[in-house]
Amino acid sequence: MTNNDILKKLRVALRLRDDQIVDILQLVDFKISKSELGAFFRKENHPNYMECGDQVLRNFLNGLVLHLRGTREEPKNPGEVLLGMTPSKPERVPDDRIKKQQLRKMEKAVTPVKYKNKKKS
Repeated sequence: MTNNDILKKLRVALRLRDDQIVDILQLVDFKISKSELGAFFRKENHPNYMECGDQVLRNFLNGLVLHLRGTREEPKNPGEVLLGMTPSKPERVPDDRIKKQQLRKMEKAVTPVKYKNKKKS
């Protein structure tokens, strides 16, 4: 498994975008552009593919530790950081009028059932 594979798997597992990875690398004073980062995620036969070196992966892992755990002076809870990173869709609350219309349609569609055979007791 190459460093590129490790970086790709971490990116998918943690649901990171390119700009978040750049920010994580900046925590350890390692500057990299989005285009350089994108070259790591390309297929090996692509002309712009670049191999991820040990230094890049090491700095990413160190930055990831700082990002998730924080520093000694300002510790963070990794679970809260991970929950804050995942993009969540705002919940759409249906209008009361729409709810009433849907209920009326359901009431019309469902008619009471009349049984032909009565139960014997």
